[in-house]
Amino acid sequence: MGGWNSIPLEIASQVFGWIAFCSWSFGFYPQVFLNFRRKSVVGLNFDFVLLNLTKHSTYLIYNATLFFSSAVQQQYRQKYGLHEMIPVAANDVAFSIHAVVITAFTLFQILIYERGTQKFSRISVGIVSLVWFSAAVCVFLALPSHSWLWLISVFNIGYVLCDLLGGLSSYGQMSMQSIDQKSWVNFYGNIGKTLLSLVSISFDLLFLCQHYLLYPAKRAAVTSKAAAPGSEENDPLIKSSQH
Repeated sequence: MGGWNSIPLEIASQVFGWIAFCSWSFGFYPQVFLNFRRKSVVGLNFDFVLLNLTKHSTYLIYNATLFFSSAVQQQYRQKYGLHEMIPVAANDVAFSIHAVVITAFTLFQILIYERGTQKFSRISVGIVSLVWFSAAVCVFLALPSHSWLWLISVFNIGYVLCDLLGGLSSYGQMSMQSIDQKSWVNFYGNIGKTLLSLVSISFDLLFLCQHYLLYPAKRAAVTSKAAAPGSEENDPLIKSSQH
């Protein structure tokens, strides 16, 4: 089984991981405190919150399952190598849990605070409904062959797709304002939002390119030729590609 060869590197990895957890988690709180202080959510993008909750929920499913499930870990090692370490750490699970809880709380604030005429768009509600319906279909596809690794990978790529949509929607929002005001000042007037969306979109496109183009799913060579649960013979995603 995969494990650390160097204790100092393991400690450094843990330190970096929890620094990342604190840095990423801090960004959730200014909006929550602002909503609480104003007792209003006017001006907050409701669609972003809804999509963000879906995004972090799918990421939590992936992280928690791969971190805690021995069956999924076994399928992961059968696919990528018996000595490979599981690529999810405790801080990843902690971040996902925290992100879901704080985003759900923000959604709760939307329901109880003054929101004016704002409401969730039909497009965002439709997207979220489609995401969870697709997830339910994938669960039924994975059940007969117990392809749990394939299933949580679907949730992981769903996280990226929602993140990409969120970044594009953020630019779309700023573009609509710019067109209406005939000025592009808001793009560099809110440079934080502009750069955050740019970084998010860039990394999501890179990840999607790796996932679908550069590194298609291939089962690592193992000594046993017998098909095991989670192997290519039982993977509905690979089955469909072979036909």
